[in-house]
This record gives sequence, structure tokens and C-alpha cells, in this order.
Amino acid sequence: MKWLKRGGIALVAVGCLAFTVLATWEPFFASAANPPAGRVYSAEIIRDDFGVPHIYGKTDADAAFGVAVAHAEDDFFTLQDVVAMARGRYGAIAGEDGAKIDYVYHLIDARGTAEANYPKLPEDTRALFEAYAAGLNHYAQQRPDEVKLANLFPVAGIDVAAGFALRQPFFFGLDSVIGPLVAGEDLRREHGPDIPGFPREQLPGSVPEKQSAPAQASRTLVLPLGEDAEHMGSNAFAVAPEKGGGTTTLISNSHQPLRGGVAWYELVVESEEGWHFAGANFPGSPFPFLGHNEHLGWTNTVNTPDMIDVYQLELDETGTRYKLDGEWRDLESAWVTLPVKLGPVVLPIRREVLRSVHGPVIRNDKGAFAVRYGGIGRLEQLDAYYRLNKATSFAEWEAQISRLAIPSTNFIYADQDGTIAYVYNAALPNRPEGVEANWRSVLPGDRSDLVWQGAVDYEALPRIVNPASGWLYNSNNTPFTAAGAGSDLDPDAFSPVMGIELKQTNRSRRAYQLLTEAGVLDRAALERIKYDTGYAREGYVARLFDALDTVDVIPAEAKEFGEAVELLRTWDFTADGQGRADALALLVIRDFMSADYGNRPFPDVREKVQAAADHLVTHFGRLDPPMAELLRLRQGDLDLPLDGGSDTLRASTTWDVDDDGRLSLKHGDSFIQWVEWQKGKRVFSRSIQPFGSATTRPESPHYTDQMQLFVEHKLKPVHFWRDDVMANAIKRTNVTNAS
Repeated sequence: MKWLKRGGIALVAVGCLAFTVLATWEPFFASAANPPAGRVYSAEIIRDDFGVPHIYGKTDADAAFGVAVAHAEDDFFTLQDVVAMARGRYGAIAGEDGAKIDYVYHLIDARGTAEANYPKLPEDTRALFEAYAAGLNHYAQQRPDEVKLANLFPVAGIDVAAGFALRQPFFFGLDSVIGPLVAGEDLRREHGPDIPGFPREQLPGSVPEKQSAPAQASRTLVLPLGEDAEHMGSNAFAVAPEKGGGTTTLISNSHQPLRGGVAWYELVVESEEGWHFAGANFPGSPFPFLGHNEHLGWTNTVNTPDMIDVYQLELDETGTRYKLDGEWRDLESAWVTLPVKLGPVVLPIRREVLRSVHGPVIRNDKGAFAVRYGGIGRLEQLDAYYRLNKATSFAEWEAQISRLAIPSTNFIYADQDGTIAYVYNAALPNRPEGVEANWRSVLPGDRSDLVWQGAVDYEALPRIVNPASGWLYNSNNTPFTAAGAGSDLDPDAFSPVMGIELKQTNRSRRAYQLLTEAGVLDRAALERIKYDTGYAREGYVARLFDALDTVDVIPAEAKEFGEAVELLRTWDFTADGQGRADALALLVIRDFMSADYGNRPFPDVREKVQAAADHLVTHFGRLDPPMAELLRLRQGDLDLPLDGGSDTLRASTTWDVDDDGRLSLKHGDSFIQWVEWQKGKRVFSRSIQPFGSATTRPESPHYTDQMQLFVEHKLKPVHFWRDDVMANAIKRTNVTNAS
């Protein structure tokens, strides 16, 4: 019995040791950064009456240091997630969901891209990133109680750069390729026109889905994955002074997740080196990605060109070599350890990452597939965004855009001189013309002539400057509807090999119609357009309601189904919350929009109507509750009614379904900025956020202080100028990393 007792004690000891190892190994093995030492930064942070930080520094680097500190004061929680992601350690925080991002981090070699390219960036750009990293380190040192992962700090500028290398491909859909390949599923239908000689079959018109619920709750990730990535959108408008009653107007209306690592953070920066900009960034960036300076401004919308090519490789019997031009080549192989948090422990999961000359390689039951995408291995966007912030003329601004350093997203531009412009910005793969290949499908991996290098020339991209119509817009639609009849570009002038999308959205159809019909596009007219809640009975909306018109209600079916069909047939095609059918239509339409956006088969109409009817009856006891009771903006103790729908110009795109059956908005209208230049006057702008500037600080007065304005379609002033800031300041602090 003694040996049995001793054996039991030994097993307990071994178990305790194993538990201790699993609870502590990850921070111990995490590589620590070595930030440059000796540089002292100082910045002043002035917060206005809505808590928006106005950050001043003697140098641009000082201001970037202040950007990091100010953002950490408001949302250090999310910033830490971004830092962990940029170092391949997000799984130690977010478990399996985080490990998926860490896998992609290693697969696309985000760290290698940063290590190869960061040292090549101009010195002043690197100085900006080092200063930003120093700001994060300073805050972490001052508030160690808020640090949620050991050995996460200090960080260096190269860590921040690696985060950029990881995030950018998600904006043009890399996850929609990697995800199915890892799972061994069929790839989704690509955007872009058919390649001549390779016609594709039409998508099925109605395919039942396994999931019939009206919506599903999902955790907020640092990067948008899956459904959230598909729904990333935005509206953008620019109006020339001759059309705007003497005012040049730029409206930035981004549709991003309301929380998390790609939610907008509003700020104003100013330095004595000429950097003065008001706009918004994402956590992990030292500069705004959109907004305006004194002279000019721009905003972005997501575009969906065919930026990604997939190649099926022929492997030898060992599975370690692939054939290219008749010769066998070794696959590059490396093993990485993914930390996966599971309760109180972190499991080390080993995964192999492979690469070929094409790019990252994924093996599944169907074979080995290599992935190549626009902007692969490049990092110049860090410098381009910085230069855009400081541009003072259209020529300077376009010189940076023409580098194609920013791999994707449309740009809508306006300036003090009345110039407006639209650039279909995309580092489109420079695919060879005249080569027989179906670029809209999986390509053979044994031909080097299909492994393109670099991007098409900037001059080949769709671009419109100062159209005769006097207006420009984009709502994630094809670039061939942007400026109205007589000013739009001809799609036949662009090769199908480029993969430029031809799709429309409901928002595009409505914007095009309303802009075309308008006389003067003054502030009042533009507000009516921006907050429009209408649907055009075209595209997927027409397909849905045409199918609904053919539905025969079977007597044996539930009573609610027949009543729901009849109620939907009375709908007035607006999501303004005024009609009896608005709540039901809101629930039904979203999945049809999602299928259209993602190039997936059309959902089953009967199934979706039944699911929506069941939801409303279960939670509201009726099919026709006011939409405002269903759709809510919720944060802390505030619970406010919303209007708008999925794919309306007033966008309430996706939501989480709360326990009470209400839909809590998680994606749609987010940061809105309205910029105006009038001749002889300095630039004036207004903005709004869905919640406030401190979205993860419930104790802050700025946790919810913009919500009421947001739901009422109102904007607050942007205090761009120093005298205006001082007149509305509620808090001033000086921050420095000096000992």
C-alpha cells in the first residue's frame, strides 16, 4: 500500500508540474522585443467635450508617441490584442479563434515581411513607428495591472509593422480563400468578370442551408473573419463646389465592426513639422487612415477585385517536392508553435507552414494549394499613409496613391481647390495577357508563366477626376457606376484579366438614383441621401421578392408562416421603422445580402421567412413589432432604438442576437465624418461614433456619450483648429517617457 500511496503522490506531483508548465510556458518562450533606447518623447493630449484626443508634439514622432498613449487611455484592452496578434501570440489570449489568426500570421510570413522591409523604409517613417511603440510601452509600464499577457511588452516598431503586414490582406478577402482551403471545402466564386473562353455556371437560385436562425452571435475578434469580413463595406461621397452650392463636400461613411481591432478610433494630430490631420485609425496605427488636413481629405470603401490566385501543386510521392516547368523543387517547410488558451492553461500546438515560389501552401484532402495575392511581401503602405497625411495638393496626394503601396480599397478625394476624385486603388496582379488560363478558377501550379510578378500600372486602373456631374460616390459597387451618366467609365475599356468587380449593392443603386435626381447637392440634400433607408427592387432584393411572390402557402403549414408571407408582400421597401413589415423584412433580407456579397448560392426563401417569423413570435408575441423594438444600439446601461437595414445607406448591417431576442448592432454605420471647404473659409468638419471615444472603459463619461446623437442622425463638431480645441477642452495632460 505504501508504494501505491507514493505512486499516487508522484502522479499528483507530475500533474501539478504539467499544469504549472502549461500555465507558464508561453510567456517564457515568447521572444522579447528590443526597442531602440535613449529617445525621449513628449506630447500634449487635449481632450474635447466628447473625449476626442487632440495630440500635439514638437516632432511627428512626439505626436505618434502621444497617439499611442491617448489610444491606450481609451482602449488598452484592444490594443493589447493587436500587439499579441502582431507577435503571433493571440491564441494565448483568445484561444482557438486567436490561434487561427496566429496560423495565418505564420502562413503568410507577416514577421518575415516586416523584417525584410521595415529597415528599408525612410528614417522618418521608422521614427514614427518606434515612437508609437514607445508610447505603448510607456503606458504598459505605468499601468502594469492592465497588462493581460506576460512578456507582451516592450514592443518595437517592427512589431507594429508586422501587424500591418498581417491585417491588410484581410480587407480584400484572403480569409475567404485560406479558410476553405484549410477546411478542404470548395472555394467561393471569385469576383470579377469571366475570362473569355472560360464561362462559369450561374449560381444556384435557391439552396437550403443547414442554419435557419435569423442571425448568430459571434465573438469580436481583432481581425474580421468569415461573415464579418464579407460585410465590410462603406459609403463615400464627394461633391464639387459647382454642384454643392459653393461648398466642396467630402462624406466619409465607413461600415466597420463597432468594436474590436478594426473599429475606428477618432483623433486629431498636430506637430511643428507640418503634420496636422483629423480622422480615424485602427488600433495599432500611429496615423489616421482617413480624414482631412487643412488642404485636402479622403475616405475609403472596400473594393473586391480578384486579388488572389490559387494554384494546385503536383507533389511527388514524398509530398515534399512540387513540379514547376518539368522540374521538381523542394517545398519550404517550417514548424511553428501556436499557443491555444484553454481555461487556465495554454496548449502548445505544433503546425507546419509551407511555401513555394507561388506563395503560402496549404495541404488538405484534395491536394496542395499555393496562394498568391496582390501586395504580397510588401510593406510600403506604412510610408504611403504617412505621406498622404501630410500631402497639401492633389498632385502630392496622387503621387503617393500611384505607388500602389496600399494594396486595396477605393479612395474618394476632395480638396480646398474644389477638386474631387475617385481612384479604384488596387495592386492588381500583373497577370500576363494572351496566356490561356482561367484566372477566375484554380490554376495549374506547374507553370511558371502563371506566377505573375508585381502589379499592373497605376495608369491602367479606373480613375475619375472632376466629372461633369459634379459628384462622385462609391458604396462597394463596381467602379463603372461612380459619377453618373456621361461621366462613368466604360467597363469594356478594362481587360477582364484584371478582375475588376461588376457587382452592385442596394446602397449603390439608391445612391446613384438619388444623386442623379438631385439638383443642388447642399448639406440638406446630402443628409437625405446619406440617411436613406430605402431598398431598390433590383438585384438580390428583386430575386427575393420575386421568389416570395411565387410562394404558395400550404394549409398544413404553421399559421404564422402564411401571415408572414402576406405581411412581407405589403412591405414598402424602407427600413425606416415606420411600416408594419419592417422588422420582418429586416430579419429576412440580411442573409440574402450576405449571399450576394459573398458570391454564394441564394438561401431558401421559405426557410428564411419561417425562421424570421418564429423569432418574432417567440420573442415579441407578434409578427409586426415596431422595428425600433427589435433593432438596438446597446452599450452599458444605454439601450437605444435604431433604423436602417442591411445594405441601406443608413446601414445597420449585422448584429448579435441577445437573450431577449433583440438585435444588438455590431456592424454598420460606424465613424462618420463630414468635411466642407467653402471659398475664403478654413476647413470645417463634423463627425460621430456609435458609442464614444472610450469604448472599453465603462467608468468613462465617453463610453456612451455619442450614442444618442448617432441614433438621431446628428453629428458633433470636429475641433480641428487649436483655438477651437482650447475653447472646448475639458482635460489637458502632458505625457513623456523621460525618467
